[in-house]
Amino acid sequence: MLYAFSKIVEYVIEPSNLLVLVLAAGALLLAIGRRRSGGWLVGLATAAMVGLIIFPIGQWVIAPLEDRFPPETLPPRIDGIVLLGGAVRMAVSLAHGQPALNEMATRITETLALSRRYPDVPVVISGGDAALISRGTSEAEITRGLLLSLGLDPRRIVLEDRSRNTYENAVDSKAVAKPVPGQVWVLVTSANHMPRAMGCFRAVGWDMVPDPVDYETSGAWFGFFFDHDALTLETAMHEWLGLVAYRLLGRTDALFPAPTSSASSR
Repeated sequence: MLYAFSKIVEYVIEPSNLLVLVLAAGALLLAIGRRRSGGWLVGLATAAMVGLIIFPIGQWVIAPLEDRFPPETLPPRIDGIVLLGGAVRMAVSLAHGQPALNEMATRITETLALSRRYPDVPVVISGGDAALISRGTSEAEITRGLLLSLGLDPRRIVLEDRSRNTYENAVDSKAVAKPVPGQVWVLVTSANHMPRAMGCFRAVGWDMVPDPVDYETSGAWFGFFFDHDALTLETAMHEWLGLVAYRLLGRTDALFPAPTSSASSR
């Protein structure tokens, strides 16, 4: 029930959806003669959309997330790799019978590169089906098929195909990987998602070495840059709201998880 509620709320408060709803509410108020209230809402939505077109607001909002866990020099030896789902376009993949990837595809290519750099370690693929109504397969299964076609040894793959969100990624990945104290595991996920992911894994007692990928920021911070990528803002808002919600639910170890001193000394 909580999962379904979170999905509905997430859909409604996405910036693009929210602006459309505000604009529609303003138009409705104008239509029924509430000109003052309707005008304010239409004006607010219009100003927000113009601001999103002119300024790189998405870049500004997502940058602190991406910068929180800078890329580290990975150690010469590790004990395993955990790949978090999110790179597969599930509906398209199932419709055409072949993996279709989105803008987070670097999660998969980075995992493949790591598997070749560390040829003897297990690779945990974590990700179930995040849809409210199950589609009968998991993202982990589709990702597994793709990695096998690219040459990854099937004996190295550990499948975690139940999780639907980041917290469940951490809980269920730990259950199938069975890490022991002192081991070094690398976590692969998008840079903007890394703070929440690291917070979740720490909350279940599994500290990871972060390997952030899929950067969105370009370094353009001032002036008129005409950043049309509204998806960047939506991704950032999803993560910021997720950090707050997860902390309130006790699913992360901090409101805005940060690198530990032990990690920086590796």
